[in-house]
Amino acid sequence: MKPFLVALRFLTRFPVSWNNPTDRQVGQSLLHYPTVGLLMGLCLAALAWGLGEGVLVAALIIVAWVMLTGLMHMDGLADTADAWIGGLGDRERTLEIMKDPRCGPAGVTALILVLLVKFAAVLELLALLGQGAWMALVLAPLLGRAALPLLFLTTDYVRPGGMGSLLAEHFPRSAAWVVTVMVALAVLAVPLGLGLGWAGAWALVGAGLVFILGRAWMRHRIGGTTGDTAGALAECVETGVLVAVVLMI
Repeated sequence: MKPFLVALRFLTRFPVSWNNPTDRQVGQSLLHYPTVGLLMGLCLAALAWGLGEGVLVAALIIVAWVMLTGLMHMDGLADTADAWIGGLGDRERTLEIMKDPRCGPAGVTALILVLLVKFAAVLELLALLGQGAWMALVLAPLLGRAALPLLFLTTDYVRPGGMGSLLAEHFPRSAAWVVTVMVALAVLAVPLGLGLGWAGAWALVGAGLVFILGRAWMRHRIGGTTGDTAGALAECVETGVLVAVVLMI
């Protein structure tokens, strides 16, 4: 239970306590990231069902989405964009810029673009809720968080210190593979079981493409991942899932 609470507190702004978790519990919390993403998605889907459709409702859902995470992943996206542009292809300069808490033009632009695409996709989904497109609001946060254990499984962590370093050093790798496979199977099977067609399959395609491209870009530029690039990947995977489902419904 403690690792789940650590994951919930780290990834969201739900009022739960850290209670001084051990390094091992911090590592184990990575296994619970998909569950936290699922809870976030269920909150967003419930909000969509309760409010109906329209431009204002889409905007409110995006606001709720951002507030649930406390801008943590958005911060990683902005830092990564600034570093990728300002780093000029140099690994050490890129890593150094990511440490800067200030947000530059590239970071602001990245945030605007991602939020714009998410808003447009949610607006389309609200008009399609009767066709089961609400499932995308559940799958996007779920797969965005499920991408993180897979990233740490397959990619070196290149910045010592901090939460990301503890995750990379202490998470149980075998269990993380099991969780990743179970999430993928559930994403495929549950929408089919609910009569919602291949929404889960398209969500996996969107998430998979973004993950592969994002991971390759990280390894090419800095030789692995950091906490900021992991957060940026989560945001981009969410966006990829929304776009894939909207385009294929």
